[in-house]
Amino acid sequence: MSRFTRVASFCTPLSRSSHGPRLTCVAPWTACNVGRWLSSTSANPPSTSTTSPLYFETGVGVIAKRSSRPFPPPFISPPSGSFSEPLSTHNRSRDRRPSVNGEFLRGITNGDDAVVACETFIGANDGVGAWASRPRGHAALWSRLILHFWALEVENYNKLENPTEPDPVEWLQRAYELTKTATSNPTEWNGTTTACGALLYFSPNDGNTNNTLYVTNLGDGKVLVIRPRDKSVLYRTAEQWHWFDCPRQLGTNSPDTPRQNAVMEKVPVEDGDIVLAMSDGVMDNLWEHEVLENVLNSLTKMDPDATKTLEASDGTLGNRMDIVAKDLVWAAKVIAQDPFAESPFMERAVDEGLAMEGGETNSSTVNSILITLTSELQANPMISAQSSLYANAAQAE
Repeated sequence: MSRFTRVASFCTPLSRSSHGPRLTCVAPWTACNVGRWLSSTSANPPSTSTTSPLYFETGVGVIAKRSSRPFPPPFISPPSGSFSEPLSTHNRSRDRRPSVNGEFLRGITNGDDAVVACETFIGANDGVGAWASRPRGHAALWSRLILHFWALEVENYNKLENPTEPDPVEWLQRAYELTKTATSNPTEWNGTTTACGALLYFSPNDGNTNNTLYVTNLGDGKVLVIRPRDKSVLYRTAEQWHWFDCPRQLGTNSPDTPRQNAVMEKVPVEDGDIVLAMSDGVMDNLWEHEVLENVLNSLTKMDPDATKTLEASDGTLGNRMDIVAKDLVWAAKVIAQDPFAESPFMERAVDEGLAMEGGETNSSTVNSILITLTSELQANPMISAQSSLYANAAQAE
């Protein structure tokens, strides 16, 4: 346990924990079943029916402090071997992806963290690593399940013919309740996680299109909205703490719930904005101005004019977001491994009266999202028809 970990004897949420300096790279090239690939490599607009003229081009960068524990049954059930059938290969044809309630888990796991990236929704959950030392503790399972059920709520919302205004906090509440059910008897597993996510929502208003980012946060995750052409940060989430190194969190023994503690804010966005959803492993080691500088440098080293316009027709937008995300996690890793570096985590520790210097070794997870204008809105009659349907519904209300 970290020297800064403080866990009370009664039922309280767990603080962070460090288990050695080893950092393990986790490949972010895993498919996301919510609508798009986690790591987009194409600038082609989405082929699904969407009413918004904007969508996410995604890039994911992850570095884990340690490898995640395997998911237990029934979330993943390896087939039993048979000595009577030594030549049988039936088990190799089975899909080994973890699942719950007949659905493959959305997103990927990064150490104790989980991340998902789709056409209109991104999320980054940060599991509390202290559960690794507790009986039946599995923070990675909790962070992944909550994000999975949250993404399913978004998926079900996108299937509605006449949807009302989205409610990400209520969706997160349902995801939390489903996770509690999935990890209760007879397969009880304990854990807690922070949660942050951003949903891109399109709302016709008097013939104009209003594109709004619904940002939801509970804990110390961070969502930043950056406008490259202005070289500025438009929006940032506020961190939520019980005390130093113990953020608000969802899960076992925690008094926090999405309905009571999650904060949802609406942020107007436009074509070319960049959205970052990050775990505390990044913001514990990089100040906000360093994150902004790193993102702009990643863009300009690929194209000197990239901060002015991010239009591209050669399929490079997704690749750019991959590079932005990877550069950011590696910049955080450099500080995390430097025992003499100045870092935000060190600054907060000193403010608490704790003697510390250097970075904070933690899993780093970054969702780097470019909000992109799609030409399919005019080219696809189905999309245009749905846009008219939304406009008529808005006028009727």
